[in-house]
Amino acid sequence: MAKKPNYSFEKRAREAAKNKKKEEKLQRKREKSASGAEGDQEEPSQEPAPAE
Repeated sequence: MAKKPNYSFEKRAREAAKNKKKEEKLQRKREKSASGAEGDQEEPSQEPAPAE
């Protein structure tokens, strides 16, 4: 006799994978926005001031 599928377990596994993927995406988005904001602030300080 074949095993009865455990749909509850499968559903929890899918939801856990979905939530993990969502968290990773949010983390990448935060890192990208944080590095973008830092890059904008650092650029002017790295360039030498024009001598007149």
